[in-house]
Amino acid sequence: MDSGFYSAFAGYSARIQALDVVANNLANASTNGFKAQHAFYRSFSEWLQPIPASPINLAVNEYGVLGGTRLDLSQGTALSTGNDTDVALQGTGFIAILTAAGIRYTRDGSFVLDKNRNLVTQKGEQVLSEQPNERIQPIQLPAGSGKMTISSDGSVSVGGALVAKLRIEDFPPGTTLTQEGASNLVAPAGAGQPATNVSVLQGSLESSNSDTVSSTVAILDLERTAQTFERALSIMHNEFNKTAATDIGRI
Repeated sequence: MDSGFYSAFAGYSARIQALDVVANNLANASTNGFKAQHAFYRSFSEWLQPIPASPINLAVNEYGVLGGTRLDLSQGTALSTGNDTDVALQGTGFIAILTAAGIRYTRDGSFVLDKNRNLVTQKGEQVLSEQPNERIQPIQLPAGSGKMTISSDGSVSVGGALVAKLRIEDFPPGTTLTQEGASNLVAPAGAGQPATNVSVLQGSLESSNSDTVSSTVAILDLERTAQTFERALSIMHNEFNKTAATDIGRI
């Protein structure tokens, strides 16, 4: 079969996959602490490496496929809420939380107190306290009517008495962070280190860094490109059928 058909199909498939990525960014444009994903492309022959490729393979397999996505860790805007249990991070770092699947990291600081006065996420995941040797210790506030305050270094106090400190970790450049749900990230075990370039804002939340305008424009562009590839597939498919029918008639 003509490699042009494969090229058109690969281009169409890559744009459909990229549409899912951009659509997810757009759907989470109002999700606190959300970090957008950006798709990138590479040639099929590059994707095959390190498998050796002959000159003929290189000649017919230089069409594009979706190479993957990159996580955009740029800072969102800090928006004041006035809620004492809300926190926003300024700088690099993530708050460690305990989920059913293990330790995860988030920039979504829309926390609440559960019935046991544990500081938890909106999904009930426990917010962790900084501890020696990375020991897992959720933050639990003592009973009483004292006001909870969270200082810029993440120290949590109630009525002026220190209770805990937010476990905020950062990761070396190149560390693979994988999205899990809308605002949680999975990191390799042991990769996190105490964040040093971060400050905490109590009573604020970090907005999503997904831009609705650019995402909408990207969706329209991807749809037009996918339609072009779809038309190319239709033309090539019809030409193949026509050629096959003609050749069969001559046999």
